Amino acid sequence: MGIANIIGTCLGWGVLAFTILLGSDGNPAKVWLFIDVPSMIMVIGGTLGACLVAYPMATALKMHKFVLITYTAKDRDPLKIIEQIVSLSESARREGLLSLENHMDEIEDNPLLTVGIRMAVDGMSPEVVESVMSIEIDAVNSRHTIGKKFVGDLGKYSPAFGMLGTVMGLVLMLAELDPDTLGIGMAIALITTFYGAVLANILFLPWADKLGLINDEELQCMEITLKGVIAIQSGENPRIIKQKLLMYLPAAQRPDDSDEA
Repeated sequence: MGIANIIGTCLGWGVLAFTILLGSDGNPAKVWLFIDVPSMIMVIGGTLGACLVAYPMATALKMHKFVLITYTAKDRDPLKIIEQIVSLSESARREGLLSLENHMDEIEDNPLLTVGIRMAVDGMSPEVVESVMSIEIDAVNSRHTIGKKFVGDLGKYSPAFGMLGTVMGLVLMLAELDPDTLGIGMAIALITTFYGAVLANILFLPWADKLGLINDEELQCMEITLKGVIAIQSGENPRIIKQKLLMYLPAAQRPDDSDEA
């Protein structure tokens, strides 16, 4: 998942740079028209300022973490989780539910599964186990939703500040209207809109969409884990558990022996 993000980001910036060079015929003077520090300050500073108004400081300070997740998040394999759950159900059916205490090391990479199995081994009722695990799922979804919305709002505010900077540039240009410098003045005025659109569509909005995808995948895996733990605690047949959990996956992702399930 992180590799795709890196490739996509490099491709976006690469295409942008290539088209600028192509459109300017390699003329350095024309290329430098796309570099304007006041416009950058307007768009970047204004966008961050708006998000600081909209969100608490604690959330804003996590921005780098939200962005980092889009590049470092590992692909989740729901089939591996299903295999773990089926293996645990076979052990529980063969040796009893308490025997799962000896398998905790095998599932330490899945914190929710670890919590669920531990509660089941401790003798908590299925209702309590489901309630506690559901609370954890809701909490994860809530945290992820805030991160996605924050980054998405950066993509919403940046074009607006780009347009605002363009309006300011036009006001300053028209205040001292000179036909000889009208073209260059218009170009500089429009550059803030360019910056806002670039930041929104190459960075902020794609990051927000990737965070949403990561959240959906994690919630799917957590839902599979929840249903699996409850099924193990209820003493269901391992084969039935496997078939039930595979229903969460598209048919193309299921093993060949379960396609008809």
